[in-house]
Amino acid sequence: MSLNLDHIRPLFPALDVHDHGRRRTYLDNPAGTQVPRQVIDRMLHALVHCNANMGGNFTTTREATALVDSAHAAMADFYNANSAREIVFGPNSTSLAFVITRAIAHLFNEGDEIIVTRMEHDANASPWRILAEERGLVLKRLDFDRANYQLNVEQLDELITDRTRFAAINYASNLLGTINDVKGICSRIRAAGGLTYIDAVQYAPHGPIDVQELGCDFLVSSAYKFYGPHQGVLWAREELLEKLHPYKLRVSSNDLPGRFETGTQSLEGQAGTLGAVDYLEWVGQTMGTEFKIANRSHTERTSNVHAGLRAMASYEETLSTRLIEGLVGFDDVIVHGITDPAQFAKRVPTVSISKPGMRPADMATALDDKGIFVWDGHSYALDVVEWLGLADKGGVVRFGPTHYNTIEEIDFTLEVVADFLRRS
Repeated sequence: MSLNLDHIRPLFPALDVHDHGRRRTYLDNPAGTQVPRQVIDRMLHALVHCNANMGGNFTTTREATALVDSAHAAMADFYNANSAREIVFGPNSTSLAFVITRAIAHLFNEGDEIIVTRMEHDANASPWRILAEERGLVLKRLDFDRANYQLNVEQLDELITDRTRFAAINYASNLLGTINDVKGICSRIRAAGGLTYIDAVQYAPHGPIDVQELGCDFLVSSAYKFYGPHQGVLWAREELLEKLHPYKLRVSSNDLPGRFETGTQSLEGQAGTLGAVDYLEWVGQTMGTEFKIANRSHTERTSNVHAGLRAMASYEETLSTRLIEGLVGFDDVIVHGITDPAQFAKRVPTVSISKPGMRPADMATALDDKGIFVWDGHSYALDVVEWLGLADKGGVVRFGPTHYNTIEEIDFTLEVVADFLRRS
C-alpha cells in the first residue's frame, strides 16, 4: 500500500497556510519539518492538563511524570533501544553533544586519537574538536570523495591505530544527502577499542534506526526533523551511561536517564515527540503494511514506526528522482551528491546545488517570491562546503522534499528554477 497524501496532508495544518493567495511549498525540511495534528494535540494536552514539574505528590505532577515516561518509552521503540533508561532528552542535538563531551572526557588520555569525518554537521564536529583541544587528543579527519560524495572508508585503515578511542560519524549528510555505512564503520572502530557517536539527525526522517543492529555506542537525532517539536533525543548504551560522569546539579537524580537530564526539561517538547512517534506509527499501521519486516527484537510499535518510515522513504525516492533529474538538466548546475538513480538507496532526498557565478541567496530569494522555501549557504556543514571549495562562494542552495510534498510541488519548483536561471 503506497502513501495516501489525501490522508496525510490534511493532518499538517501548516500545509494549508497561504501567503498572498499562494499556498506555501516547504522544501526547507532538512532544517526542520512541519508537524501533524498528533504532535499539536499532545503538546496542547500537556500544557493544559498536566503543566507541572515531575516527581511531586499531586495530580498534575503525577500525570506529567507519566507523560515523560511515555515519551522515553516511545523513543526507545523508535531507536529499538533495550530500555527507556537509555534515552536522554535535551533541547537539541548540539546541546546533547556538548553534554557528552563533558561526560566522556575522563575516558581519554593525552595523545589518544579521535576521528571525525569531513561530512559532518558542525554539531558533530566542533564539540569533538574542542574536546580534543582540551584533553590534548589527536584529531584525525576521514575524507569524502569529491567525485562520488561518499566517505573514503578505505582511509580508515590509515587512520585507525592502537590509540584510536573515538569516532564521530553522520548517518546521512545534511548537505550531500549521502547515507553512510555506519554499521561497517562502527564495527571497525569497535574492533580497535573505540567508541562511536552517530549523528542521525538528517537520516531519522527518512529511514528506520536500529541501534542494536548498528552496533554504535551513542546516537542522536532531533524530533523537529521527524515531524515533532524542537527536542534532541540521545540514545546511549546503558552500561556506558552508568560509568560516565555527567555535569549535574546535586539535587538531580543519580538514576538513568535523569542524571543526564539536569534542570527542568520541556514537558511539552517531550509530549510533542511522543506525538511524532504516534504519527509515524499511524503511517506504518495504515500505509506501511508491505514495508513491515518481522524482527523478534522489535516491539509492535517499533515494527510499525519502521514500516512507516520505509513507506515514506519509498515515496520520497520518487520526489528526489524527479528533482535531481530536473536539476542535472540545467546548464552548468552542479548537484553535490549522488545523481545516479541506481544509487538512490544510498542517499536521502536532501539535494544541494551550485552554479559558477551564481549567488545561492539570489536563487533562494527568487524561490521565496513564488512561495517555495529552501535554504542557502553552508547549513552548518562548514567542513563540507570548505572541502568542496564553496565556502567563499555563498555555499549551496539546498532542497529537501519529504513525504508530505507532492510531485506537482517539485515540478513547480523546477519551473521557477528554470525561469531564474534564464534571467540570471
